[in-house]
Amino acid sequence: MITGADTDVALIVALGGPHARRLLADHPATDQRYWLRVWAARGLLWAWDDNGLDGVRMALRDPQWRVREMAAKVVARQLLGDLLPAVAKLRGDPVLRVHAAATRAVAMLTSAGA
Repeated sequence: MITGADTDVALIVALGGPHARRLLADHPATDQRYWLRVWAARGLLWAWDDNGLDGVRMALRDPQWRVREMAAKVVARQLLGDLLPAVAKLRGDPVLRVHAAATRAVAMLTSAGA
């Protein structure tokens, strides 16, 4: 789901809540489907699996800033040291929220020695 692949509707609703129901009911245009990637990344904040590493790596380069921000938060929470170079690049992101999440992730990773 974090890579943009279709997934089970129940999972989408579990991750996105009431907003997911509305999004799915309206058959979203592709410009709104990024919310699925945001919700997938948010799910990885709480239920991590190492199989998600490549998806988070992709999400750090996503064209939508909300996806990049959430991916940086996942890197920080899960201490994904392998993604330090990728998240460090986001400290130069023009979106302040992405910049802040990336800066926090770099600080968490370096203080943890990851």
